[in-house]
Amino acid sequence: MKVFISADLEGVAGVVHGEHTLRDGKEHERARRLMTHEVNAAIEGVLEAGATNILVNDSHGTMRNIIPEELHEAAELITGSPKPLSMMQGIDNTFNAALFTGYHARRGAYIGVLEHTYHGRVVSDVSINGKPMGETGINAAVAGYFNVPVVLVTGDQAVTEEARSLLSNVETVTVKEGVGRFAAKCTSPMKARGLIKEGATKALKRLNEFKPFKIKPPIELDIVFIHTGMREMAELVPGAKRVDGRTLSFVSNDYLEAFKAGYAMITLAGTNI
Repeated sequence: MKVFISADLEGVAGVVHGEHTLRDGKEHERARRLMTHEVNAAIEGVLEAGATNILVNDSHGTMRNIIPEELHEAAELITGSPKPLSMMQGIDNTFNAALFTGYHARRGAYIGVLEHTYHGRVVSDVSINGKPMGETGINAAVAGYFNVPVVLVTGDQAVTEEARSLLSNVETVTVKEGVGRFAAKCTSPMKARGLIKEGATKALKRLNEFKPFKIKPPIELDIVFIHTGMREMAELVPGAKRVDGRTLSFVSNDYLEAFKAGYAMITLAGTNI
């Protein structure tokens, strides 16, 4: 059984501030270790359920956060950036299941710890076919493109609620509850790891109950940027159409094409912060 894990950082127990998540943050080293051990818990859980091949994609920031020498030896790791599929690099139709660990809620979610969508300094909002989407939905649809179901999402209460609302039948593990954008009531890291391991095992044992998350074409991706200068740069992507001063739309019958166009638009917009 082949399992893909996309690992983010903002949804990890104990992580609440930029000093945890930014590369030069004073507490980044501690946060990296917390992240690595939550990923290990997910790996242990899927191994217990029968996984034989595990690929982990470091999906936060520079994508060089997971500590390789502390990662469970049963898994392979994709580290570094940029990557063509960003947070979903490595996924293909040979995988049986996808897990999202350490995830956070979409930009603007109520009491979402460190909430944002892909690039917090660039993106104000993202919607697909008129429905607001965060990283959980955007990335789950990439997995769905390859007919891979997302079976587990871990993070704060806001993202686990978002995942259940969007994906319906998905296992979730809540490791903290937001008090504000930069504060949370956190489960102890040791307990969080136990819950994640248990959730991963349970999810994989229920594998035949899950369905891939697919978005019916035509797919209209709309991105609202922080300011007009960002939209101007993003509009260089062929096929991007201006909706208003800060919004671009991209329409395709192929979700992966729309995803890559969105990723390119966000990257270009980021050159004009």
